[in-house]
Amino acid sequence: MSSSVSFHSPITSSSRIPNFESVSCTTTINRSALRYHGRPNTYGGLKFSSHSIKTVVSSRRIGCFAALSPELKTTLDKVVTSHKVIVFMKGTKDFPQCGFSNTVVSILKAVNVPFETVNILENEILRQGLKEYSQWPTFPQLYIDGEFFGGCDITVDAYKSGELQELLEKASLS
Repeated sequence: MSSSVSFHSPITSSSRIPNFESVSCTTTINRSALRYHGRPNTYGGLKFSSHSIKTVVSSRRIGCFAALSPELKTTLDKVVTSHKVIVFMKGTKDFPQCGFSNTVVSILKAVNVPFETVNILENEILRQGLKEYSQWPTFPQLYIDGEFFGGCDITVDAYKSGELQELLEKASLS
């Protein structure tokens, strides 16, 4: 049986994954509110804080998007704790859309563990928010028993050493 989780599909009775379509955090500020900082940690004259910010420039306003809003963090907490094994990846378990995601899916299928997937390509806010949530910049991101485990390289190394199989056994017993 094959299943995947989509952030654009509504919650069904068989899925406890919420719909992330309505999750957003937008703040509009005036250009005059931005100050130039002539320091090495600047980009294009704008100083960036410790969390990701995207700017969209219009003729009169600059919109700032904080990727990990409190609502998104709460929802991600619920998602990762409601599944023993979940992979946030490019594509789905049936159709991975990058080699790294395919590798992690292949490993999880090889150890015959049930897992869910979330296609991060469907939602830019989700994709950017997950990078902050896990403090990991790339995908796929594997979560086991509510905890971030790692990306593709870590998963491959743990699989080769047997550590992944041990952790998955412990997770299935809890």
